[in-house]
Amino acid sequence: MPGKAPAKRPAQKAAAKKTSATAKKAAPAKTAAKKTSAAAKKAAPAKTAAKKTAVGKAPPAETAAKKTAARKTAPAKTAAEKTVTKKTAAKKAAASKAAATKTTATKTTATKAAVKKAAVRKTAPPKAVAENGTVAVRKAAPAKTVAKKPPGNESRAALVRRARRINRELAEVYPYAHPELDFENPFQLIVATVLSAQTTDLRVNQTTPALFARYPTPEDLAAANPEEVEEILRPTGFFRAKTKSVIGLSKALVEQFGGEVPGRLEDLVKLPGVGRKTAFVVLGNAFGRPGITVDTHFQRLVRRWQWTDETEPDKIEAAVGALFPKSEWTMLSHHVIFHGRRICHARKPACGACPIAPLCPAYGEGETDPEKAKKLLKYEKGGFPGQRLKPPQAYLDAGGIPAPPLGAG
Repeated sequence: MPGKAPAKRPAQKAAAKKTSATAKKAAPAKTAAKKTSAAAKKAAPAKTAAKKTAVGKAPPAETAAKKTAARKTAPAKTAAEKTVTKKTAAKKAAASKAAATKTTATKTTATKAAVKKAAVRKTAPPKAVAENGTVAVRKAAPAKTVAKKPPGNESRAALVRRARRINRELAEVYPYAHPELDFENPFQLIVATVLSAQTTDLRVNQTTPALFARYPTPEDLAAANPEEVEEILRPTGFFRAKTKSVIGLSKALVEQFGGEVPGRLEDLVKLPGVGRKTAFVVLGNAFGRPGITVDTHFQRLVRRWQWTDETEPDKIEAAVGALFPKSEWTMLSHHVIFHGRRICHARKPACGACPIAPLCPAYGEGETDPEKAKKLLKYEKGGFPGQRLKPPQAYLDAGGIPAPPLGAG
């Protein structure tokens, strides 16, 4: 066994060599195949690149054309869009401006309304609330006493001094001043005062004796025949209206006050035919309660004396009342009315015979010659009968003459 081994080795070597040679031959072919494969791989990228190039080059040309066309058409479209956009913007701006103006106006109106409400809240008087939660309603108050600025350049204090001095002077001239209506009780006074409208006190005093002789009480006059009353009141003028007033007044006294004349202003002014002037005549002369009687004479004189420039009776009452103590109001009214009827007439005031001429701003409007002025004086100042058929004794003592009865000439 050991001797055979070497013989076999040359043969194995020769076979190995053949095999190696064959492998070498096959290797170049395989290498060539590999090379061919590599070349194919190289060719493939080139083809892919060519495809990419072809694809990349064609679209840019088409895209450029599309972009050029778009650029050509876009300006026209953009211009139109810009115009529309501008118009829309203008409309929006106008709408915004209008809305802002409206908002501002609304705010201004709201502010004004708020200011008005605030002013009303500030000026509105507080409501009086009772303990039970109900609101107390205030009653109508009489004319307020308001201290107004005096007319002209006269100070308030100077006006008060002058007005009170005039009243003192008149009190010395007319110490017997009194209401110039005949009456014996409050009922007769209130009826006589209602009848004195649009006529003289003399005519009323000449008419009422027959009236009260037939109808002495409110109950009698309330049940009277209107036609019979009209015949009695005919001389006073407006007799139908006055008949209606005095009969209605009498009925109200019977139904509401038990046939008695009330002594309060608020009750008196509710009666038919009774106003503030009539009420103050009754209160001052039948009940002794102060009041200012603003008749035509009173109005004329207080304006001449520049105590006030008011023209409405209620305002005159308030303005003059502020110049005097309340206790003097009733006699002040008598003094002024007496002076207006006797000396300071409406058309021809007797300035030359006036005892208060130095205190009167209107001096010179009438006759200033003393002798001529004396001829203008009336009633007891001129030596003539007065207006009352039954005047007070003080009037008679001062030289006054009673008025004649109706029909006595």
